[in-house]
Amino acid sequence: MLLKDRVAIVTGGAKGIGRGICLKFAEEGCDVVVVAMHIEGAQKVADEVKALGRKAIAIACDVADIGQVKDMVKQTVKKFGKVDILVNNAGGLGTSKGGPIETTTEKDWDRLINVNLKGQFLCCQAVVPYMKKQKYGKIVNVSSMGAIHPPAPLVHYHSAKGGVLGLTYNLAFELATCNITVNALLPGPIVTEFFNSMLDTMTEKEGKTFFKMLDNKTPMRRMGKPEEIAGVALFLASDLSSYVTGEAICAGGGLPLTPQE
Repeated sequence: MLLKDRVAIVTGGAKGIGRGICLKFAEEGCDVVVVAMHIEGAQKVADEVKALGRKAIAIACDVADIGQVKDMVKQTVKKFGKVDILVNNAGGLGTSKGGPIETTTEKDWDRLINVNLKGQFLCCQAVVPYMKKQKYGKIVNVSSMGAIHPPAPLVHYHSAKGGVLGLTYNLAFELATCNITVNALLPGPIVTEFFNSMLDTMTEKEGKTFFKMLDNKTPMRRMGKPEEIAGVALFLASDLSSYVTGEAICAGGGLPLTPQE
């Protein structure tokens, strides 16, 4: 097993890509701390991890709150004695519908920067001292294909995800001599709850058209699945990538290549 006896924190672990990563890691021998805004969803995934034969705890945490982040990491170390892997997956659009810059409010900008970028910074800051002490660590920051190949005007979200790349490159350089690798993962269009807020404003027919459009955007002509992103995260979190740091891996079915018409 690639992650035998490792301990991983996975933020945004209650659904979608985060849940897929939690389960994939558990299958590879990892104990998992499932972190989410709401304890109910986190606990459900933690129970799924336990059913796979690994230890797990669920923690409710707002990653944009430094006090909650520090407490979450302390709970992890108290329970497992260490933290080997951090997957910064928490984020998303929330209730924001996006749109052109003229209609993007300062409130929405601040909220999305906080959850998608500041949250990753705070989680890294909280785990790095423990990783330095044990002279080992794997940090996987989840960005987005939209950071480099925007499919729609979402200036706050794409700016935050672009910032994740800067955070990744800086920490990879800073922590390279500490045997801590830091890499970014850029998912393309994945079938998850991410699109719920958009679908709420669409008819059923419009929704089908929307997803067909996303299928056609990728050279592979289909959206991805959470478990396919989890496979890339597994590579970055395991010792298969022991000499890989400061990389940004696109997982988007061929994007940002331009699909043929």
